[in-house]
Amino acid sequence: MSLPVLVLAGSRDGENDVLAKLGQVSHKALLPVAGQPMLARVLDTIAHTPGLGPVTISIENPDCIKDLAGNAMILRSAPSPSESVAEAIARIGTPCLVTTADHALLRPEWIQEFLAKAQGCDLAAGIALRATVERDVPGTKRTYIRLSDMSFSGCNLFLIGTPKGRNVIELWKRLQQNRKRPLRMAMTLGLGTLLRAVTHTLDSTALCRRILKLTGSSVRLVPLSDGRAAVDVDKPSDLKLAEQILAQTTP
Repeated sequence: MSLPVLVLAGSRDGENDVLAKLGQVSHKALLPVAGQPMLARVLDTIAHTPGLGPVTISIENPDCIKDLAGNAMILRSAPSPSESVAEAIARIGTPCLVTTADHALLRPEWIQEFLAKAQGCDLAAGIALRATVERDVPGTKRTYIRLSDMSFSGCNLFLIGTPKGRNVIELWKRLQQNRKRPLRMAMTLGLGTLLRAVTHTLDSTALCRRILKLTGSSVRLVPLSDGRAAVDVDKPSDLKLAEQILAQTTP
């Protein structure tokens, strides 16, 4: 059986997005990276990864990608990524692989490695350890999450493995809704967990254990072996970096 895939392509700013303006396109997902729209690159990688499909794309303006979507189902995205995932999963079901349209460097081998390591939990998230990113993409500036036992960057790869994984999405929604209300976030996560996170004394095991207690769902952080998996195209410097990497790796 093929694994359904959800591609998040929404953008809060639409045609006013900095990257959309830079590429002179109507939406960030259409930004050309080395001459090919980002979304097209992601869809091509999915098509060349065995065992994947069907594909669903979540975007606020479905009309702008109809020419690229092929046989993919297009859903209108919600105001936030967490709500978009929740609404899409309600229709797609689980298991489901989730990635993003700005993952322009996405490669089949990264997906296969992630899926092989992500089995046996309710929800898994692909990550790249800081040392791995700095080894494979020297000089890059990425956003890192610092825990006491690891520092990592997200790789925009998630596996919602079972229906219980939806509970983690609901927790994400609550945290996203309260991101400007620290007290409410503390009440959701637990003050002790939040303080340990802020002081970098929270380790990955404790984090996953806390999520399990809050949601009843087992969560796994899955380190990938290629640091380039942490590079998405979210700002002009990312576009330059992605095109440099593609120039070095494309025959």
